Amino acid sequence: MTKLVPDVAWRTAGSEPAAIDPRVLPLLREIRSKATLRAAITPLGMSYRSAWDLLAAQARLLGTPLVRMERGRGARLAPLAERLVAADDAARAVLDPAREHLAVRVAPNEAAAKLRVLASHDLLLAEFGAEFLDLAFRGSLESVRSFAAGEVDLAGFHLSADPEQVALYRALLQPRSDRLIRFATREQGIVVAAGNPKGVREFADIPAKHLRFVNRQRGSGTRQLIDQMLRQAEVEPSEIKGFGEEEFTHLAVGATIAAGKADAGVAVRAAATRFNLTFIPLHREHYWLVARVRDLDQARMTRFLGALRDSALKRIAKRLTGYNVSRAGEVLPLTAMQSVPE
Repeated sequence: MTKLVPDVAWRTAGSEPAAIDPRVLPLLREIRSKATLRAAITPLGMSYRSAWDLLAAQARLLGTPLVRMERGRGARLAPLAERLVAADDAARAVLDPAREHLAVRVAPNEAAAKLRVLASHDLLLAEFGAEFLDLAFRGSLESVRSFAAGEVDLAGFHLSADPEQVALYRALLQPRSDRLIRFATREQGIVVAAGNPKGVREFADIPAKHLRFVNRQRGSGTRQLIDQMLRQAEVEPSEIKGFGEEEFTHLAVGATIAAGKADAGVAVRAAATRFNLTFIPLHREHYWLVARVRDLDQARMTRFLGALRDSALKRIAKRLTGYNVSRAGEVLPLTAMQSVPE
């Protein structure tokens, strides 16, 4: 994004004003400091001839020289130049404290510019969002923290109505200035080889049957779910084979199991479907996007919200399986995090 900032410029008064060349003031300051024209031009990257021609042109414009050159005594500012430098210093002293306040930010094309998004991995968001989003996948917590720090326009994260999880995300967001955008509800579950040859029914079967597990990375929403199930089952991570083997996406979990390198993992139903694996549902969860209130009326945001409510998203969700997008695009307060996924 481009930023325009104000600056000081000088021109003659009258009906036909003429501008002072903006290179003049820096040159005059260097001459006052260095006392010779040749020394003054070095930090400015100007040639001696260019500097001489510049001073001559300004002298013709103003009708009096700005610099006095004397053999054996170098160069010194004429009285007019001394007054001009002093006035320029005074003008900048007034302007500088207000420079950022007065700055104007210019988007190259606000309607066409893509929203910057960090989000927890999701197959539907990856396929649908390419047209509208500059999207990168991270863990849910990392994404929301980046949003809270002002680094992105939107963050995507998923969670159930678990009070501990809700409190964790609520602590990072601002009720007055942030809003939730409903994206989807989706099914999370245990993914196993086609036909479920190990007879898995619940998460506790993974350590009980000594199955090889493929984990998700720390900070991801799915990893939070896995850690929660460990606590509920009173199972230590060391009891699960492969607990330290981490993948960063649902598809990577599915691919690892499909390749026979693990017996089980936790992922969304769509990942199991992609690799023709068996899916054992655990729960439904919300996938939320979080945005700032001040951005909701931006052209690129309204375009994205309109697309969320369009039938194209529903067609993609139906093909991927495991998603409900019937209320996508609703803008809600942060308290909606506490709602139970339908």
